[in-house]
Amino acid sequence: MTQASAIAADPAWLPHRIDTATRQVEFIRVERDSLADRGFLAERDPGPTGRVLLSWDEVAAMRPANGPLHFVFHTAFCRSTLLVRVLDLPGVAAGLNEPGIIASMVNAGAKAAMLHKPLLDLLSRPHAPGETIFVKSTNHANSLMPALLTARPDARAVLMTNALPAFLNSVARKGMMGRRWGRQLFLEIQGYAGMDFGMDGRESFAMTDLQAAGLAWFLAQRWFHAHLNGGVTGVSPDRLRVLDSDRFIGQREAMLRALLEFTGVDRARDNAARMAKSAVFGSHAKTGGAFTEAAEAPEAAYTEEIDQVGQWIAMIAEQAGIAVPVAHSLN
Repeated sequence: MTQASAIAADPAWLPHRIDTATRQVEFIRVERDSLADRGFLAERDPGPTGRVLLSWDEVAAMRPANGPLHFVFHTAFCRSTLLVRVLDLPGVAAGLNEPGIIASMVNAGAKAAMLHKPLLDLLSRPHAPGETIFVKSTNHANSLMPALLTARPDARAVLMTNALPAFLNSVARKGMMGRRWGRQLFLEIQGYAGMDFGMDGRESFAMTDLQAAGLAWFLAQRWFHAHLNGGVTGVSPDRLRVLDSDRFIGQREAMLRALLEFTGVDRARDNAARMAKSAVFGSHAKTGGAFTEAAEAPEAAYTEEIDQVGQWIAMIAEQAGIAVPVAHSLN
């Protein structure tokens, strides 16, 4: 057995990074029992013995025993990490929380487009017979939604989002780096799903950080809206459902059952009941420790600005002729 065939046969070896200069793909080893640990898979460091490099040709030639694969796309700060960790139920489903290879596909661009299907097939390898794989990508990879869904025409996707005030509150709570992230996200989405807001360079520069973040959220909603209404070539709206973050928390078992039924997972009712009792619900999905809604409550220092940005975004959405956030449809 060659090294490439051994990697292809073992789902613990996850594709992690594309190197366009050397035309290689890096794999990292992540054991099944640590797959749903806190933290993004993109940030895992298995050490030198847990890394392997294979050529693009070797990866493209792989024919792994792949299985069902579905996606969770999201607009950030909407409990998508919680969802994908809860979906991890050995023998039934595995949740991949932001595997590095998805972001690497974005960075590699068109040069590595031929690797999209082989890499997704590798991600879809089940650890147990009948196991379904759910991939939650970074929201910075939302530009790849059409390419990923085209590469795996059998896949379905849940689009997860929340209301603008909750999103802006999360941005503001992260301080300077959160506000900087919001501005960068606006520039990023303008690059692939942009809209003319009638502002020149000076006006754009003069926006507050939360205004820029609000426009990023709006553009993400508009991008989802285009997919949901058949405006993206090759992606049928029948393959998509919207999950509202608050609905997920308030009706966790019903929403999990709807998601499992939508994606064709066997015994959806029983498995949703098991997932709904996950201990993950009792701790912060990203950082650990006890989770309390009070800790996430808006602070008075920026409540007024969030309200004003919300009114501004509502006017933009009305002029654009779309309702935001996109309506919940996972039932």
